[in-house]
Parts: sequence; C-alpha cells; structure tokens
Amino acid sequence: MSEQNTIRAPRIAAITGGGSGIGEAVVHRLAQAGCRVAILDIQLEKAKALAGQLNAQRADCALAVSLDVSDVQSVDAAFRAIESHWNAGVDVLVNSAGIMPVASVLECPPEMFRKAMDVNVVGTFACSQRAARGMVERRFGRIVNLASISSERAGVGRVAYGTSKTAIVGLTRQFAMELGSFGVTVNAVAPGPILTPMTEKNYTPQTRQAFESSIPAKRMGTTQEIADAIVYLCSDGAAYVNGIMMPVDGGYLASGIATTAGLKA
Repeated sequence: MSEQNTIRAPRIAAITGGGSGIGEAVVHRLAQAGCRVAILDIQLEKAKALAGQLNAQRADCALAVSLDVSDVQSVDAAFRAIESHWNAGVDVLVNSAGIMPVASVLECPPEMFRKAMDVNVVGTFACSQRAARGMVERRFGRIVNLASISSERAGVGRVAYGTSKTAIVGLTRQFAMELGSFGVTVNAVAPGPILTPMTEKNYTPQTRQAFESSIPAKRMGTTQEIADAIVYLCSDGAAYVNGIMMPVDGGYLASGIATTAGLKA
C-alpha cells in the first residue's frame, strides 16, 4: 500500500461477517495496516479463533464479538462492546455479513426473500447507522458495503440475493450523500465470482467454467483481491471517493460480445 493510501493508526475497524470468507481476508489486511479490528460474526467461535491468532502477533489488536446483523438489539450490543473494550468508537466499518439463498422467481418463498433483505439490507443499514452516529461526531469515518455483480446483472436463482445487493448499492449512495459533509465516506465493492465458504456450494465445475470463460481475466477472483480494494476505500487516500460502487470482477461487468467477424477476445 502506497504512503497516501495508508490508514492512520490506531483506527478501530469493525468487520461484520469477519470470521470467514471476504470478511476474514479484510480483517487480516486491516490488522496488517495497523488497525484494531473488531471481528463481528454470528459464528462467534470462528471470530474468537481469528482474534486469538491476531492477538498472539500483536497484543489487544483484535476483539471477537457476537453479532446477528438482522437483530437491531444485537447490533447495538456489539457496538457497545467495542466502545467499552477500547474506550473509543468505530472509525471504519466493513459490512461483509450476508447470505446467498438460491431459488427461482417462481419458487422463491416469501420467507426466503424476506430473510435475504433482513440480513443483507437491513443488517447493512442498522450497522451503518449505528457506526455513523459516532463517526459524524468525530468528523471522520469510512464505511464499505459488500454489493455484488449481481446488483448489476441478473442471474438465474438470484432473485432474493441479487435484489438485496441492488438495494445495498442504493443504500450506499443515500448514506454517502447525507454523511459526506461530516468527513464520512460510504462506498460499496461489488465482487465478481469468488470462491468463499458461502458461495462455493453454488459452483459446479460446469458453472465455474462458464463464469471463467466470460471473464476477461479468465479466472475466478480471490478474497484477498476483494480485501485489497476494500482496504483502499478505508484508507486516508480515499477521502475524496464517496458513493461509488466499485466492481472487482476481472472485467466481468465490462465484457460484452466475445467475437465479431471471426475475431475472438
């Protein structure tokens, strides 16, 4: 990370869904950047294990906190636990917690659709609102939300997931518009096809090959590559980047017709 893209230490960063997948990669990168990291996860044992690893390397740099993002009381309790532990508020929030239900538009139960909204959208809203109140008072903050390429392109079986991620992009813009004057930036990262514990069950060898053939980079992305983009948006050097949706997708959203007049990409 270049000097202008560093994170002024000691920032306190909270990462929802920080116990695995993209969230875990973000935890590692923010800890490396000098932040104190609060690992918020509904699977507390995973968060505790990761916090233990980090604290063994640098004392009291990590805190594991139980969090159900769909429960507003749980959100408030989690942030109060962070504030009590370090006697300071959250400077950086990464909303990585999410679920990916799969069902067609004709078969998706309303309960499944509602659950995706509660976790992915309401959870992002509640955590952002809770963190932003302190950020506004201190005149500094970075919030990064996890959208998806599914917010831009529809996919079979993604009626709940894709719609929720589209809503997150709108939520990001609304927060960015209202908080920008207080020194708080709010952005979204839209990962392309990434193998994580949440997504891997949705990829067969055939669907993975189909994705890779349609990506200009001709490969799946890694959680580390998504984390690097997120950490940039959390940095001091990203102070004038606000309200964007940044695809990190190997060129997937930019791609179109793959052959013209016999020429192939």
